[in-house]
Amino acid sequence: MKKGRGSGPLFRCICVSTKCLLGARFRNRLGIAMHHSSTLLAAFATSLACMEVAHATALRVEPVLLELNAPAAAASLTLRNDEDAHVEVQTRVLRWSQSDGKESLEPTTDVVASPPAVRMAPHSDYVVRVVRVSKQPVNGEESYRVIVDQLPRAGGGQGRSVNLLVRQSIPAFFRGREISRPQVSWALRTEAGQLTVVTSNAGDERLRIANLRLKDSSGATLSFGNGLLGYVLGHSSMSWATLKYPRGFGSGGSISVTADTDKGQTHAVIESQTRR
Repeated sequence: MKKGRGSGPLFRCICVSTKCLLGARFRNRLGIAMHHSSTLLAAFATSLACMEVAHATALRVEPVLLELNAPAAAASLTLRNDEDAHVEVQTRVLRWSQSDGKESLEPTTDVVASPPAVRMAPHSDYVVRVVRVSKQPVNGEESYRVIVDQLPRAGGGQGRSVNLLVRQSIPAFFRGREISRPQVSWALRTEAGQLTVVTSNAGDERLRIANLRLKDSSGATLSFGNGLLGYVLGHSSMSWATLKYPRGFGSGGSISVTADTDKGQTHAVIESQTRR
């Protein structure tokens, strides 16, 4: 792995073409004797000839979360282009909601990004404003995602270079003057061969969930991975499913829940009547 000046890592992908390999096999069938070491050298030379370079983009966005308390209605995102070339960037805002355990992102005119598109010079910074333009007061907490896309360069598909473009999704929350804390309950269901945890939030404020662990009455444990699992938004429910869980997990008795949240570690119990 090689790093270019002021840019992200440079990844090189070695590709041996099918044509080259077939040609070698055809020559073998004709009885052309090739020493084993010579074959390896030929394959390596072929791989170098077929080599492509993938450039990881170096577009950064700060901060990684926006939270505004009324009456504040505007915040700033700083875009940083660490590349040696110009970068085209598009920024837009989508309303973020959750229903029946699933997330959705929809276009909105209540919150806008200004400017929505910019061409950034090499090694430059640019400030994008995220502004709530709706005149209606915030009720509870409104949730949005600010989507920052690096657009493909014109003629970027030519040559042997592959551009790995980046999309960044920044959570943005606008909070009313009065807001209730998260009030979370948990449920568990098993269907179609998968186990699903359902988290419901009766409060106004979202809850960020990480390092979710379940433990049943027999002592069997189930992990939903290390690190961030996701958010459950205010007055919403979110579900997470897994196909890999211990046989008979939670078949009797209660299940304990442990998770790390942005409000601290949480502990809960899923009783048998809350499982389906």
